[in-house]
Amino acid sequence: MNRKKWLGSLVFALLLAFSVAGAASAHVTVFPQETTQGTYEKFTVRVPSEKESPTVKVEVKFATDDVAVSRFEPKPGWKYDIVKSGDKITGVVWTATGDGLLATEFGEFNMQGKVADTAKDIAWKAYQTYKDGTVVEWTGASDSKTPASVTKVKAKPTGGATDSHGNAVAGGGDAGESSTSDLPLYLSIAALVLGAAALLAALTRKAK
Repeated sequence: MNRKKWLGSLVFALLLAFSVAGAASAHVTVFPQETTQGTYEKFTVRVPSEKESPTVKVEVKFATDDVAVSRFEPKPGWKYDIVKSGDKITGVVWTATGDGLLATEFGEFNMQGKVADTAKDIAWKAYQTYKDGTVVEWTGASDSKTPASVTKVKAKPTGGATDSHGNAVAGGGDAGESSTSDLPLYLSIAALVLGAAALLAALTRKAK
């Protein structure tokens, strides 16, 4: 393979790697991704739109044995409907009253609840509906193309700090924690860019 073809193949491989990295990070994700047993927590459902057609509905289901969600924050441009089984809230459906989330947009939907004293992991099954009728089910295993978001639950510390409800305080329960969970991805992309730039510079010098 001559040098020009080799360079073309390298550029194509880099573009493919960037597209895969972008797709891997564009999942419906619930924050925080770690909490503590017995804690009252604010959960943020982050929804990126991945199609040209707008996202117009988001449904989230959860197991009441692991978390008791009881409050939902109003969001302009959206209405929500609570799903119940008996007297327990088992899910929520947010429906756009306007344009929804466009191709380059994402939205965050907040709710509040109590983590069960015996919870180990909280699995969030999400269903993302687009205006063209497509439904993406974020319910799969962690290594699947459409994984369900999972919040890991730590055991309640003995004699630890408590909140106003008398429950153990989790180490930060805010969507801002996502910056930490995304850091390895950003570092990998940066290293890839720097390596590719150095390689292309070296090859350019040899070609002169």
